[in-house]
Amino acid sequence: MDFTPLRRHRDYRFLYVAQGVSFLGTMMTYVALPYQMFQLTHSSLSVGLLGVAELIPLLLTAFIGGALADSVDRRLMVIVTDLFLASGSLALALLALHGDPPVWSLYVLAGFMSGMNGLQRPSIDALMPRLVPREELLAAAALGSFRGSFVMIVGPAIGGVLIASMGLAFAYAMDLLSYAIALVCIVMIRRTASPEGAERPTVESIREGFRYAMSRQELVGTYVVDFVAMIFGMPMALFPALSEKLGGPQVLGILYASPAVGAFIASVTSRWTRQVRRHGLAVTIAAAIWGVAIVIFGFCDAIVPASFFLVLAGGADAVSGIFRQTMWNQTIPDHLRGRLAGIEMVSYLSGPMLGHLEAGLAAAAFGVRASVVSGGVLCVVGVIACSLLLPKFLSYDAQEFAKNELA
Repeated sequence: MDFTPLRRHRDYRFLYVAQGVSFLGTMMTYVALPYQMFQLTHSSLSVGLLGVAELIPLLLTAFIGGALADSVDRRLMVIVTDLFLASGSLALALLALHGDPPVWSLYVLAGFMSGMNGLQRPSIDALMPRLVPREELLAAAALGSFRGSFVMIVGPAIGGVLIASMGLAFAYAMDLLSYAIALVCIVMIRRTASPEGAERPTVESIREGFRYAMSRQELVGTYVVDFVAMIFGMPMALFPALSEKLGGPQVLGILYASPAVGAFIASVTSRWTRQVRRHGLAVTIAAAIWGVAIVIFGFCDAIVPASFFLVLAGGADAVSGIFRQTMWNQTIPDHLRGRLAGIEMVSYLSGPMLGHLEAGLAAAAFGVRASVVSGGVLCVVGVIACSLLLPKFLSYDAQEFAKNELA
């Protein structure tokens, strides 16, 4: 891995640590919330509906958060929304102490925290290119993938141990603590000025971001390909049910952590990505490999082969993410970065959220295995079709783009 951005840039180090610690706490809630829902309802569909509860607020706030990121101090936006997210974790902890909270309360809190994330994430994504020079953005993307994959390995494992030994309330309390630590790190970052020529956020400014995104076929490809891959090939809502067939509750953490193990391996060996110029083609190949791995995973009847193919899928997804993030950060003007970050966020988060619902519905109608396998097949077909319909995305060359931009 290339650690240059962490060595050279103080404010990037604080942002990196803040995101890592906060994500660690989020991963505990990521395991605890669906587990709690399944224990209350014994329904994979109810777990899948958490995705709907999270998606609707996200769609309402992500574009607003993007417009705000292009008009106000991005650092301040992160601080304010971090406080609201911490309050959500506190509420989950208090409800868990109640014992058997009403199911609707979990949906409400999941939606609230997703909405706050929609306001916060565009500012974080738009802040990072301010802290790292253009030539180091690919390395920063790989470092971000490394951080995310590492946390997704240890986070679910720690979450599972805490749930088993200390209870759900303690797991949620650790998420609250993570927000507090992240808040301190964000406060340590030097204040950043509003983007040059920043205007008051309006409906028209949001539309301007959409018009720009739709005018760039290579950007559309990064959104659509990942969306299709996630909506059809995302089996995580089925993990609680699958764990009962693959070894019981003790393997649940392994299922959640396996994709992250693959992403971790891909990240720590990511120096080769500097040699790749065709980023759009790389995203397409990686997304198709994800779908194939999910298909084979669906046929596995033991935890070892099942986790192996989830590792393969996670590695492919990490490679796709590295190139997608690099394409975004290297090609989008700073004054539009926040609004485009909102669009990016909706594309890469709404896919998994809808994928949870799709997996739950398909499992209820046809069975768990049929849901996983059919989703993987549709993922491969959809990814290839989308890429062929977007030739500029498929042929995107990072070096050629840089030359034309400088010219």
